[in-house]
Amino acid sequence: MSPRGAVHAHPLQGVLLILLAAACFASLDSTARGLSQPDGRWGVPVLLIMTLRYTVQAVVMAVALAPRGRAGFASAHPKFQWLRGILLLATSFCSFFAVRFMPVPEYTAINMLTPLLVTVLAATVLRESVSRLRWALVFGGFAGALVVIRPGSGTFGWVVALPLLGAVAYASFQVLTSRLAGAESPYTTHFWTGFVGSVVLWPVLAVAASTQGIGASLALVRHLPASAWPLMAFCGLLGTTGHLFLILALGKARTATLMPFVYVQIGFAALIAWVAFDHVPDHWAWIGMAVIAACGASSAALNMRRPGASTPAAAVDVLPE
Repeated sequence: MSPRGAVHAHPLQGVLLILLAAACFASLDSTARGLSQPDGRWGVPVLLIMTLRYTVQAVVMAVALAPRGRAGFASAHPKFQWLRGILLLATSFCSFFAVRFMPVPEYTAINMLTPLLVTVLAATVLRESVSRLRWALVFGGFAGALVVIRPGSGTFGWVVALPLLGAVAYASFQVLTSRLAGAESPYTTHFWTGFVGSVVLWPVLAVAASTQGIGASLALVRHLPASAWPLMAFCGLLGTTGHLFLILALGKARTATLMPFVYVQIGFAALIAWVAFDHVPDHWAWIGMAVIAACGASSAALNMRRPGASTPAAAVDVLPE
């Protein structure tokens, strides 16, 4: 981690790093979508993609922290790390299953309601005072989400609940982390995120395999195209690298400076969806995305500048993946 005096000294580098992180996460969602399509080339079970994504992160961070010895892995608040890891795992669960059934740009836009939900949780759970402007931004963001979703139109159906639930889980994750600001090294936390996900998912994967029949599960794995395995490992590397870019970005620039650029992830997702899936959001979706981005970025900036606000301890708090 950078010394306090050196933090925020290179805002342009911070913006570049946050853009790279956004590109990583948009690529992660898009790769997961391509891998998990049941009628696509690979047809990989979502649970297997998630398991390898977190396992790769745990392994990469274990190798990176190994030179520090036990101190690199030790947590002062292991219960916090477990709860935090499970909340982020719930976010990923919603993400990976959502992009199987809906386009990544629309999913990304709805999931970007997180800063607005942090405002709601701050008011209801932490009993913080919330200004009329911040409430107006909350309602504006949800209005944008309704424009994207268009209830009753049959555009997405029940699947829209997944990005909404994911945004709630991630907002809870952010509030929990902000209450323990400065308690852990972000690199140690990054390892624990992968570790908790791996420890939870491997037994779940084993139970799912036994329920379906070990023979059938092994046959499914054996019949996966060889190219599926490096792509699943690539998902893990995208998630790991994206969060590391965030750690570096928050050492270069203030969170309030970086937050508006987080919403470029919607643009990256739209570009990849056009190139890889020949999907272009319609004009109503673009309007809804713009409203969500404007309200979310404004709300995040206000959250960071309010009296008593603290910079999140772990850089992995800025983008959900």
